[in-house]
Amino acid sequence: MESLTDKVRYGELKTVDCPSREVFKHVTSLWAVLCLIALRNSTLRFSELRRKVPGVSEKMLSHTLKNLELDGFINRKVYDVVPPHVEYSLTPLGKEIAQHVIELADWIELNIPKIMSFRRSE
Repeated sequence: MESLTDKVRYGELKTVDCPSREVFKHVTSLWAVLCLIALRNSTLRFSELRRKVPGVSEKMLSHTLKNLELDGFINRKVYDVVPPHVEYSLTPLGKEIAQHVIELADWIELNIPKIMSFRRSE
């Protein structure tokens, strides 16, 4: 089976409605990347996750978590208590994708001085 990157490399782009594009969009959004990093080694409640992902609105965090859950990357566990208690954690598939996303985020962070020097030279 040919990978998506091979198809892109040879100009054989997949169709616009291809599921892989949707999943790629979900896991590479800023908020998804930060959620996957935050959940890497822990289970977090919604409010804890929101504090670990500064700048995200409640609505956007909910939307991001729903997409990651639908794709099978996170578990959402609801406790039947008042007030509601919901916890999020990575699934085995989520741990796998999180590792790749973390490597990309780390690469960007380590190379930000070089990247910014290119921006300044423009």
